[in-house]
Amino acid sequence: MKRIALTSLSLALLGAAGAAQAQTSVTLYGVIDTGLAYVSHANANGDHLFGMVNGTLSGPRWGLKGQEDLGGGLKAIFQLESGFDPGTGRLNQGGREFGRQAFVGLSGNQWGTVTLGRQYDPSVDMVQGLTGDNYWGAAFATPGDVDNYDNSLRVSNAVKYVSPVFSGFQFEGIYGFSNLAGTTGQGQTWGGAATYGNGPFSVAASYLYVNNPSAGRTPLTGTNSGWNSPSSDSLFNSVINGGYSTAHAIGIARGAGQYVFGPFTVGASYSFAQYKNDGSSLFAEQEKFQVGNGYVNFQLTPATLLGLGYTYTHASGDTSANYHQVSLGADYSLSKRTDVYAVGAYQHASGTQRVTNSDGTTSTVGATASISDFGFDSGRSHQELVLIGLRHKF
Repeated sequence: MKRIALTSLSLALLGAAGAAQAQTSVTLYGVIDTGLAYVSHANANGDHLFGMVNGTLSGPRWGLKGQEDLGGGLKAIFQLESGFDPGTGRLNQGGREFGRQAFVGLSGNQWGTVTLGRQYDPSVDMVQGLTGDNYWGAAFATPGDVDNYDNSLRVSNAVKYVSPVFSGFQFEGIYGFSNLAGTTGQGQTWGGAATYGNGPFSVAASYLYVNNPSAGRTPLTGTNSGWNSPSSDSLFNSVINGGYSTAHAIGIARGAGQYVFGPFTVGASYSFAQYKNDGSSLFAEQEKFQVGNGYVNFQLTPATLLGLGYTYTHASGDTSANYHQVSLGADYSLSKRTDVYAVGAYQHASGTQRVTNSDGTTSTVGATASISDFGFDSGRSHQELVLIGLRHKF
């Protein structure tokens, strides 16, 4: 679920010619992140949970990436990245072998980079790095990840362009094909982002549009059977937005800024997510989520990082829910590759929210808390989470 810069182990490819060896490389990398968590009110009955939770700061993964120098500043590049659950050994991202990333492309010093395959969308590449999620992952994420703050969504069948950096300014765009014959305009994903950095100050903005094709409709009832886009993953991680899986389309606008001074890093972000309905959706009015987020990090020592975050989420249109979430984090580096951490969060919910019932219908009920995108439905108006973890990068 998270994207993070990793310390890598580079391996030279064996080649027939010595010159080829010097121009081609492959990198093996990965991260394992797991911990023990306590969750108050972890289900609709209000029961407590003590157990193992994985991928809080970084999504566990292993991958290969490489490049070949083609001359004249042109390179061929590729990346294969597989997500997994350390607790069970199962694959994540719906059981895909390389569900996190799988692409190939060309990169030029003058004109930028073009890649084809399964990839991150531009909001993750350019906006996410300026938010609390970049440091603290899921514990600081938006309730339900309604705005893809924690990178629940990736784009398949995608072509992406990333520009060079022009005096601190950079932009990129993506288009994910539906690969559905005869359904032009259905099932596609597209988006763009731009970022600017100047010394300690950075700012970025993005827009992402994902479409759910009519092919997902149930023939007998005419209603949509759920999120069925061939180009984008589902964002429906919890009770916060689970009642909108029959949306016709989702549009997400995001913006973020960050400033670093001395041992402090402060940042703020805003997002506006629209869950759009049509005649086959199981909700009659468009749902809108507005999310404001702020965080402060303090580098107490070279090895110790402390963080405080606050997220306010307001729903309007179909429902009227409000979610207040406060998050805390502490991370201690044992080495460049290994760290231990503790995070905690508290959330309070009020108003109403739409939920999916056991018979597949939806209804409006009193809002219940569900911290970030961990997916624990509290069945109550508040929820607390404390987690202690260990992360190793290779």
